[in-house]
This record gives sequence, structure tokens and C-alpha cells, in this order.
Amino acid sequence: MTEPLMKADPRPLRATPRSPLLPMALAAVVVASGAGLYWWLNHEPAIPPAVETSAEPAPATVPPAATIQHPIEQVVVPAPAEPALPLPALGDSDALLFESLAALLADDGWRSLLAGDFLIQRFVATIDNLPRRKLAPHLLPVRSAPGALQTAGQGGAIAIGEANAARYDAYVKVLSAIDPERLVALYVRLYPLFQQAYRETGQPDGYFNDRLVAVIDHLLAAPTPSGPLLLVRPKVFWEFADPVLEQASAGEKLMIRIGPAHAATVRARLAAIRALLVAAPPAG
Repeated sequence: MTEPLMKADPRPLRATPRSPLLPMALAAVVVASGAGLYWWLNHEPAIPPAVETSAEPAPATVPPAATIQHPIEQVVVPAPAEPALPLPALGDSDALLFESLAALLADDGWRSLLAGDFLIQRFVATIDNLPRRKLAPHLLPVRSAPGALQTAGQGGAIAIGEANAARYDAYVKVLSAIDPERLVALYVRLYPLFQQAYRETGQPDGYFNDRLVAVIDHLLAAPTPSGPLLLVRPKVFWEFADPVLEQASAGEKLMIRIGPAHAATVRARLAAIRALLVAAPPAG
């Protein structure tokens, strides 16, 4: 049974043009970029619930300090040059996120990768579910990788083709172009909105930064199989022939599908971001 990602809301997700879209593409979001492709490894489509938004930003409920592993207050970021403006309501945060992302990336190629609105909510839901078996494709903050899965071989020896990794080139290019320190500084600035969105997924006592670090650790520990990744197709969708790989999480499968070269780039950038997220301020 698919676990609920967000509370029900009678309002459907709005379809928006490619312009004012998007949140900060935290590295893990780029990791989630190909997650829409996970369709070819799953048999049952998930029907995503609508995203709930609030008219005004609510104060974030967090667990007692003793239970927080990675307090956002301890993340070391440069002091802003100017006083920060008040944050918008969670439901109105897309424009600010889009503007902030544009300031981080000189190349506009990232714009075509984004999908949907309510982007902080989509980001939080996707990150929270990467360690699980299934994702809700309609809640992804980015578009699925273009084209169909590229395979090689024939008969009983069908495998993921080497050409398949090229479908993720644009996503990895964006990830490589982002300065981790500036990205984390933006994340810290917007953290109250991420925490609010996480609370609204049904985690009233959860702390999103702890969850983000845990998910990054999960992705860093994804298996790195060698040799051809053999596939089988018992019905409609392709599956890994190796039952161990087939039982892997959606995030682990993605790290495998993007190919070893891209996976190495993603791991290096995730490790750099993790180091910034858990860094404590200098003593004294």
C-alpha cells in the first residue's frame, strides 16, 4: 500500500508555465530529477494526493532540542550583505524560490527541468520518500528524464544500455554548477518553510533537516553494482533481474540507473552538502 505523502486538499495541483517556477534545487532535488523515471521499475501507479498549502506561514513545530540531531541553527553560512526580507507564506513561495535559483545559476538550462508549483512541498515530499520503495511522480519538483529507457542486448540478456546515462546529463550539469555553500545558505534562509511543509506531511514532531541528512546518507550508501544491469519484464514494466536490486528503494534505484560516472558526481556533491549541513559553528 502506498503511504500518504501529504494531507488531502480539494484543490488540485496547478499547472504553471516554465517561467516563475521552482524551489532551490538542493542537490538531492537533482538526485530526484530522474525519479519520475522510476515508473519503469514499478508495477502499480501511485495516485498522489493534492498538496496542502496554508494562507500564512505557521510557526514550525519541532521536537525538543535533545532529540534534534542536526539543528539548522548550527549550520555555518555567510552573513547576508543586507537584512533578509520576511518570508512569504508557504503557498506563495514559488516566486521567491525561482528568483533565488536564478541567482545561483548563470545558465538558464535549469528552467526546462522544473515541473509544477508548490515546489517546497514537492521537494519535501520527494526527499522524504526517496528511501521508500515508491514515489508519487506527480509530486516531483522536476520533469522526468527525456526519452525511454535505453537497453542493450537481446533475448534473455537485456540490460540497461550505456546510452541511458546521457538522459540524465542535464540534471547532473545543473548539480555540478551549483555552489554548495550558496545553496546551503539559501536553504537555511528558507528553512522555516521547509519545516512547515514537512510538518504538513504528517510529521508534527519531525525535524526536516534531520530527515534530509538521513536521506543523503541513504543515497550515499546506495549500491554500486558492476557489470551489466540485467533486466526482466514479467509483465509491462522492466525490473532488475537481481532480486536484491529490485527490492532497493526508489532513491537507490535512481543512483544505479544514472550510471557510475553520474553517480560518482552526485555522491561527491551530496557529500559536500552534507558536510555543510552538519557543521557546527567554531568554538568560542
